[in-house]
Amino acid sequence: MAGFIASYLSQAPMLILLVVMAISFLLLAKSADKAIDYAVALAQATGLPNVVIGATIVSLGTTFPEAVVSVLAAIKGNASLALGNAVGSIICDTALIMGLTCMIGQVPIASPTMRRRGIMQLSAVLLLVLLCLPIAGVGSLSQLEGILLVVLLIAYLGYSLYGSNDKQDTPTATTGKWLHVAKLVAMFPLIYVFSELLIEASKELALRMHIPDAVIAATIVAFGTSLPELMTAISAIRRKACDLALGNIIGADILNVLFVAGVAASVTPAGLAADPVFYTKLFPVMVLSVAMLQGGVYLAHRRQQCYISKSVGVLLCSTYLGYIALQYLF
Repeated sequence: MAGFIASYLSQAPMLILLVVMAISFLLLAKSADKAIDYAVALAQATGLPNVVIGATIVSLGTTFPEAVVSVLAAIKGNASLALGNAVGSIICDTALIMGLTCMIGQVPIASPTMRRRGIMQLSAVLLLVLLCLPIAGVGSLSQLEGILLVVLLIAYLGYSLYGSNDKQDTPTATTGKWLHVAKLVAMFPLIYVFSELLIEASKELALRMHIPDAVIAATIVAFGTSLPELMTAISAIRRKACDLALGNIIGADILNVLFVAGVAASVTPAGLAADPVFYTKLFPVMVLSVAMLQGGVYLAHRRQQCYISKSVGVLLCSTYLGYIALQYLF
């Protein structure tokens, strides 16, 4: 799909590019708004907290594009891209998007459910690093380890939706919840399509302005893969449902390990090779970002604060800027 869009836009006049960017952004924002409305309605209908809905159903939708990219890359033999997509998405989601959310909105930390999901988030990224540790000088996520992650994915979804004691409210209705699910799921393809349009139009505009490829890759492409999570977070802030935004980011990080990396590794006998750059740059920043977020949650809880401190958001955003500089300056 991205290739077809890029081919069409490469021949389009500048005015058409600007119109496509504007319309795509507006429709993307509207789709994300609707997705949040349906997610909140689903939480009320099921009695599950917003953070659980965000960490499961919403996160499955927003991480689906990354899963497609990683699986196709693994099948084509580009293992570094497949693994790098998962790790890079975790860094962008946690450091940039969650950082901005903490700075702009008020992210509640009182829910024990959210704290349990935070422990799962940190455990997932540490498990990924552990599985990729080099043996005999070669680091990789093997096919067997990928299958293990997929099994853990099934267990995580089953526990989150059916096996936990996270229900905190009485459902507002016993009927109609599957209609809310259908409406929510229907928004995900729209979010994906409008994201692709905005990314490809922005890339083409940057090329025509003679912006270097490295800059495009470091900004538009890397940022674009996390547009669904970003727009969901912005919509959640506007709806004063920042717990759903936090749940989405926590769930997206967990699913980037279990779903994106797990499925990508399980479909190729060679698994996913982890180049040295993963150990010198990517894994350290990934673990640091998640640890900083959960450290902010822990400190707020110890200080009996209701929300994550905005200073944590500043630190997370600073970490992301440092990560970009680390990639292209050193």
